[in-house]
Amino acid sequence: MDVTDVGRPKYWHMNKKDLRNVIIIGVAVGLLFQPIVANLVASPTFLLRAAIFFGFVVLAPIALLVAHFLGKFVPVIYQFAKFGAVGSLNSFIDLGVLNLEIYLTGAASGWPYSVFKAVSFLAAATNSFFWNKYWTFEAGGGRASSEAPKFYLLTAIGWVLNVSVASFVVNGLPRPEAVSPNLWANIGAVAG
Repeated sequence: MDVTDVGRPKYWHMNKKDLRNVIIIGVAVGLLFQPIVANLVASPTFLLRAAIFFGFVVLAPIALLVAHFLGKFVPVIYQFAKFGAVGSLNSFIDLGVLNLEIYLTGAASGWPYSVFKAVSFLAAATNSFFWNKYWTFEAGGGRASSEAPKFYLLTAIGWVLNVSVASFVVNGLPRPEAVSPNLWANIGAVAG
C-alpha cells in the first residue's frame, strides 16, 4: 500500500485473493454454462463449449481489473464489481443446476420443474450467502451458523416468489409452438 491509499476503504485494494476468487468464479460460470448449452443448442460443438468456458475464465479477471482501475476514481465500483461477479455466479448456478436437472431427467415442466426450480434457487441463495459474506463484504467476523437462519428466513420470500413465477410461466401459460420445452423452462426461470 502506498501513501495515497491511506484512508481508502479496504475493499478498494486489489489483491491475489480477489484475483484468485474471480478466476474461480469464471471457471464455475464456464462449467455451469455447459448444461445450459446442452439443453438449448442442438449438438453443441466442442469448440463452442470450449470458447464459452475459456471466455468466462478470461473475461472475469479482466472485468475485475477494469473495476479496480475505475475504483481508484470511485472506490465503491470495485466492491460493486465483486458483488456483480457473485451475482452472475448465482444466476448461473440457478440456471446451470436447473438445466442439469432437466438434462438428466428430461422433465422440463410439471411438478418436477417446480421441484427443480426450488432446488436450483436454494443452491444459488446458499452460494450468495457465503460468497457475499466472506468475499464481497468481508464480514467474516460473525458466525455463519447464527446468521444463516436469518438469511434464509428473508430468502424464503424470494424463494416462494421465484419458484411460483417460474412455475406459473412454464406450467400455467401456453408455450408458443416455436419455443422448445427446454427453452420455455429457461424463460420461466429467468422470469422468476
